[in-house]
Amino acid sequence: MKEFDNNHAADDQLSTTGMSRRKLLKMAGLGAASLPFLGSSALAMAESLKGANINVEILGLAGWPPSAMSTKIGNTMFAPYAQKKLGYKVHFSSAQAPFEQLFQKAATSLATHSAEYNLLISDSQWLGAFATPGWILKLNDIIDKNPDLNIDWYSDIVTDGYMAYPQGEKSIYGLPQEGDVMVMYVRKDMLEDPKEKDAFQKKYNKKLPQTYEEFEALTWGDYKDVMAFFTRPDKNLYGIGLQYAKTYDNFSCYYYPFVFSKGQHIWNPKTRNVQGILNSQENAKSLEEFVALQKYCPPGSNQVGIPELADLFTKGKVFSCIQWAAMGPTMIPDDLRGKVMVVPPPAFDVNGEKKRTYTLGGQPWVINAFNSKEQLAAVIDFLKYWYAKDTQLEFAKRGGNPCVKSVLESDGFDDIQPWFRAYKYMLANGRTKDFWHDPNYAKMLDVQQEAFTAYAAGNAKDPMKVLDYVAYHQQKILHDAGETKQAPKGSAPSLS
Repeated sequence: MKEFDNNHAADDQLSTTGMSRRKLLKMAGLGAASLPFLGSSALAMAESLKGANINVEILGLAGWPPSAMSTKIGNTMFAPYAQKKLGYKVHFSSAQAPFEQLFQKAATSLATHSAEYNLLISDSQWLGAFATPGWILKLNDIIDKNPDLNIDWYSDIVTDGYMAYPQGEKSIYGLPQEGDVMVMYVRKDMLEDPKEKDAFQKKYNKKLPQTYEEFEALTWGDYKDVMAFFTRPDKNLYGIGLQYAKTYDNFSCYYYPFVFSKGQHIWNPKTRNVQGILNSQENAKSLEEFVALQKYCPPGSNQVGIPELADLFTKGKVFSCIQWAAMGPTMIPDDLRGKVMVVPPPAFDVNGEKKRTYTLGGQPWVINAFNSKEQLAAVIDFLKYWYAKDTQLEFAKRGGNPCVKSVLESDGFDDIQPWFRAYKYMLANGRTKDFWHDPNYAKMLDVQQEAFTAYAAGNAKDPMKVLDYVAYHQQKILHDAGETKQAPKGSAPSLS
């Protein structure tokens, strides 16, 4: 995930450095043979750095506060600590790129075995693309040698989503920098308006939900009355804001909860097969169901991504919206403090049981495999400091989302930010799930974003044909990459 829009270019489109994504993917496919040898000296984290003067450059997301916080905390908190307690000077600098350019910027540098960026903020789905060619360090040995990094995380999704590649296995390549989940922002001031409460009661013969607990109990079926009630085109007000944009993974992140929550799947991560899994009748019905919710959204919903959704909500054009918890500081500006409630998004009624499994957001740290011994030691010292409880609480107070269990379960944590209660609820096991960490992530995403949004725009009419199209082409991508022996069945289907 996925925090900002990313419009992947064609495979042969050149980056600003002149290196194509096709070439980068080819280099990424070279495998672990390109991993530099890390002898015992490089992993001897206890080696003294006293008297050293080290610069650590962090590559992160432009305009994204959690990324900026890492450099600020490094310079204002860790640097004085390192000089006083560890005996060396360290300065943190930052390089940034918009999300649509971040992978390219990182990969272009790492492909040359450069130590230009010592610590990188990655999207979770990029772990495979960075780990396969040996551009980032496998962290298991480092964690074993540094008990401060052997952390009790809040839930399994933290390990599965931000740390492990391949997913579900024990090889660790990332550590959570910013946790993130989907939550629902609701205009509390509208809910509490006596006129609105009376009108809703009169129209639907039931109470307008008022509390966190009442929203937690709602299914999508229940919530349709609330969305319909607040959909007032004549007043430029709509019941909900959702993301249907083609850019990066916007549409996919919002459709997948309708798949995951119902116990359905998008592929088999063991066999790397997609056909017969993604293109099921159940998933086709879910695609139709998700697209149908556009009737409660403002016009132009096919152009709505993260920043557009924040703009709609803060300008009072939608009563509620499902948005990332990490967007909390933007979603609740000073003029909306006390007027917004953050709750879990609606549950799905699955055979009489309420189920929620929404899409994971957030980003992990990854460590450049080509750092010098001194740079590597300073990076590890910083990460140990980063995960200290006091540092994580400061991160939380500044608007960041920690993932350390002892921090999230500390007294008063829920009250630090308006979204923390819902954040913790959705970060619990079973309520959030990530999608592929595969090196072919970008190609697979491009295919489905094009097809899904074609259906949402009415250019493709049959949701089953849409999924058949996506499954065929994703199966071909994985077969061509040698990840599955099963070639796509049949001929390439059409979207029309």
